[in-house]
Amino acid sequence: MQTAETATATATAPGAGEVPEGGNAASVRLLRLLEEGGARFGLLEHPPEGQTVRASALRGHSLAAAAKCMIVTVSGGASGERHVLAVVPGDRRVDLDGVARECGGRRARLADRGLAERLSGCVSGSIIPFSFHDDLSVLADPGLFDQPTLYFNAARLDLSVALAAADYRALANPLVVRIAS
Repeated sequence: MQTAETATATATAPGAGEVPEGGNAASVRLLRLLEEGGARFGLLEHPPEGQTVRASALRGHSLAAAAKCMIVTVSGGASGERHVLAVVPGDRRVDLDGVARECGGRRARLADRGLAERLSGCVSGSIIPFSFHDDLSVLADPGLFDQPTLYFNAARLDLSVALAAADYRALANPLVVRIAS
């Protein structure tokens, strides 16, 4: 897996119960899921960064290989208001109209920061492409799977994951729909 000179790659996952220093509940749960699921992944430590463009530069990969994650609130549908985790390639934007259509709603907007952090269990800028909340389903744009490896913050601003895209798809089981523009 690619690494930047400014990032330190860990070739293997931490051992069972072993969490890199500074781990939070979402980070611990993510790393356990990857390890227990037999995922092909590496960890990249880097200076704290939550912006996709800057984090991708620190990690040393193309912007298209980043998994950009946004919590979206959809309203106006039969099921009332609902929240989804929209995951798109880092060089694309979330198409809010497309998310609304896919969810049977009339309107979609980015969730406010507090709600996004509560539903994801992550601080803003470190939201992972997995959901550990019953009220948060995952939508992934098919463009994500054009890359063999996906990169994203590991529920921390100073640690990222490089994960085989096929393993992400198998473990996250997202609804794969066009939601990027």
